Amino acid sequence: MKQLILSKYLFIITFCFISKISFSQNQEANQNRNSNDTLLMSEYAQQVLNFTEVNLDSAIHYGNMAISLAQKLHQKFYEGLIASNMSYNYIAYGDYTNALKLLVTATKLSEEKDLGINIIRTPYIENYIQKDSATNRIELQGYIKNCLAILYGYTEGDEKKIRELLAAKRLVQGVTNDMFLLAGITDNIAYTFMSLNKFDSALFFLKESIQYRTKSKINMYAGADESALGQIYLQLGNIDSAKKYLFDALKILNEDNENIVISQTYISIANYYYKINRYDSGIFYANKAVAQYNLTGENIPEKLDAYTTLAINYSANKRYDSAFKYMELAKQMSDSLNVVRISNLGKFHNMGFEEKLRLQELQNEAEQSQNRNRMILLSIIVFVSLVIAFIFYRNNKAKQKANKVLEKTLADLKSTQQQLIQSEKMASLGELTAGIAHEIQNPLNFVNNFSEVSSELIDEMKEELASMAIEGNMQLVNEIANDLKQNLEKINHHGKRAGDIVKGMLQHSRKSEGKKEPTDINVLCDEYLRLAFHGIKSKDKSFNANYETSFDDSLPIINVIPQDMGRVVLNLINNAFYAVREKSKTNPDFIPLVTLETKNLGDKVEIRVKDNGNGIQKNILNKIFQPFFTTKPTGQGTGLGLSLSYDIITKEHHGTLRVESDEGIGTEFIINLPA
Repeated sequence: MKQLILSKYLFIITFCFISKISFSQNQEANQNRNSNDTLLMSEYAQQVLNFTEVNLDSAIHYGNMAISLAQKLHQKFYEGLIASNMSYNYIAYGDYTNALKLLVTATKLSEEKDLGINIIRTPYIENYIQKDSATNRIELQGYIKNCLAILYGYTEGDEKKIRELLAAKRLVQGVTNDMFLLAGITDNIAYTFMSLNKFDSALFFLKESIQYRTKSKINMYAGADESALGQIYLQLGNIDSAKKYLFDALKILNEDNENIVISQTYISIANYYYKINRYDSGIFYANKAVAQYNLTGENIPEKLDAYTTLAINYSANKRYDSAFKYMELAKQMSDSLNVVRISNLGKFHNMGFEEKLRLQELQNEAEQSQNRNRMILLSIIVFVSLVIAFIFYRNNKAKQKANKVLEKTLADLKSTQQQLIQSEKMASLGELTAGIAHEIQNPLNFVNNFSEVSSELIDEMKEELASMAIEGNMQLVNEIANDLKQNLEKINHHGKRAGDIVKGMLQHSRKSEGKKEPTDINVLCDEYLRLAFHGIKSKDKSFNANYETSFDDSLPIINVIPQDMGRVVLNLINNAFYAVREKSKTNPDFIPLVTLETKNLGDKVEIRVKDNGNGIQKNILNKIFQPFFTTKPTGQGTGLGLSLSYDIITKEHHGTLRVESDEGIGTEFIINLPA
């Protein structure tokens, strides 16, 4: 069946690609002139779409006004789009020469360096303003080729049309992300193959078009696609599928008031009934097609199919008078249409030679540029393919050799792995030993030095006591006794520090003997916060700080080792109080604040300890969880608290402990525990 209606229908599909967001009548114009002109251009373009199916004179009128505004705004991109659309209206008139002139103009515009586009947004142009100019240029050229293919269908036959459509598809495929444009072009290809009676190809491209349209999420023309599927299956002899798709199409089309496509579907249903020898039903639906075409008020070419289908069904039903009547009507219409067509083609070939020549030159230039790019890309692909093939060849050749030495390699790898593990252990032990030696050496040096000094002081005291009988100088003896006492205090202090280091090392080295218990983290945090505050307050009566809590009531009960988790929270809070105390010493106006917060994160429980102290320098932030690293002055910290806390959180509880800090602003430690 000849699908003369399809080019017209498919043009509408493609035009909707540029105006799928319709112009709003209530759109409020901007105050400047360019904005008003842009809005008017959009509305005129929309009117072209509105009148294309109703009144070609009005469509051409509004098209010329839209082109004038596009020229005024120096918007070559939109001028090209509108000119391409106008070409179809002239095709529908049979004025192929003016149609070709407009397509030549559009092609010239598509090659311009500056396409415009950077104008005030309107609904009409929203689809393009978001894209880069290269993509817009290729989409415009694809649209022009699509319209040119429609012209070739009328002037040079479907073979030329299909070549141009395939070229349009190759041009935009892989470049545009506009699935609606690809759907329109692919639809055109499918329907043209139907006209050529190549129904397998038509089915392939129609299904591809439906996929594009589904991806575009624009459900326009679903009824027409269903109808086309029914027509194809009818021609392929799949009667059941044909019936299903044709009647499904009718339901959709009647809802959308697609009169012309409804008529074409009626003809296909009539042909379906002819295939199954139900000629009365065939006559019924063919008459419905004629009545539907008459609603347009035009003697349109598509009515020829309806007359021919009526004549065939009447003849099969042995109603020869009626068959002869409609055969005569079909012949008269065919003759009339052929006269008009021959006349239009004659004018086209006589007057359109220069335009065709110029169009061919422009297309050749564009194709040469595209071919160069394709050849470069193809060369790269071939080279890469050869490299990959060579690599695969070498890999296959080497596979046997590799298999032979695999066992030996694995054995060597295991041996090397064991050596590496041992080396890592020794390296870690060496680092730990060095750290221990360094940390313990400091208090031991103090102990040794003060012991020596104390011994000397005792000797001096003995001498002074021996001479007391003579001189009676008790003042010097008292001074020596005081120095001796101070030294003993320092010896005691550093001895305790060495003991703390050893205790921390033992805590690091042995596994926790505690058992995990269901624990209310809010209660635990509150308890250790108060313990930390009162502990530091008892050591320093002058210390004062504000603390705030924000406990999440939806926090679940989780399994933790309470004493170990308490040790972590206590250590973090003590560090926070220490930080704000140090800052308050240098800033009398400073208001110390420590914040303790819990959150329910669904699969995790979060604990945050935050202070507004001096913060931690960025260059040492990644070192604070290392053993023996501390930012406190010598003698005030072992450097094991955060390291131990990190191990408790990560190893014992399989959580995370991280720190965020801004110098001069404060520090925040964040604990995440599995819920």
